[in-house]
Amino acid sequence: MIVESPQNPALASRRDVVPAGDYYMQVIKAGQSLRILDLEGNQAADTLFYNANDPSERYSAIDTIREQANVYLSAGSSLLSNLGQPMLRISADTCGRHDTLGGACATESNTVRYALEKKCMHACRDSWLLAVAENPQFGLTKRDITHNINFFMNVPVTDAGGLSFEDGISGAGKYVELVAEMDVIVLLSNCPQLNNPCNAYHPSPVEVLVWDAA
Repeated sequence: MIVESPQNPALASRRDVVPAGDYYMQVIKAGQSLRILDLEGNQAADTLFYNANDPSERYSAIDTIREQANVYLSAGSSLLSNLGQPMLRISADTCGRHDTLGGACATESNTVRYALEKKCMHACRDSWLLAVAENPQFGLTKRDITHNINFFMNVPVTDAGGLSFEDGISGAGKYVELVAEMDVIVLLSNCPQLNNPCNAYHPSPVEVLVWDAA
C-alpha cells in the first residue's frame, strides 16, 4: 500500500548516507520515526531490529507474518518481536511491499546460488558481523544475527511455493518509514550484492533519516 509521509526531511534530527556494502547501527527511541530512502533505486537494505533495553528480544519474521497473514510488509504493517510485542509500525511507504522471506546474502549462499568463486565476495552477513564486532556497547554477538527484513527487495513467491529473486520494484527517491513502538537497535546492511538482479547488479547508497517524536 502506497502511503506518503508528512515528514519534512529538512527537519530530521539525524541524516546518514550509507554506502553500498556498509552498515548502519543506531538506537531509535520510542516515538521516533525512521526513514530508509532508496537514493538511486532498486537497492536492498537488509535490516534487523532489537529491543535496545534487552537485545534478546528481537524482530521475528514468524510472528510478524502470522499476525498480519501476509509475507510482505507495507504501510500499516506492525513488526513484532519474538515475544509477540510490537517493535515498529510502518507509517509510510512509497515502494509498495518489502520482503520477509529471502534472507540475507552470505558467503555460503553466494556459493550455492552463483558459483564457487563467489564465496569470498562481500555479503550482508559480513556487514552485520563487522557491525557487531565494532560496536560492543550494544551487547550483540554472532549468535544474535537472525532473520531479517529486506526493504525494497522483490522476492515473489512462485506458484510452486518457492522463492524467486527478481528485478527490483523500487526506484530512486522511494522510501519506507517506520515509527518505533519501543527503543530499538537498528542494524542495517546496505547490500553489496553484485549477482542479484534486485539492484540491477549495481549496489548503490541509501540514506537513513530520523525524526524525533512530535
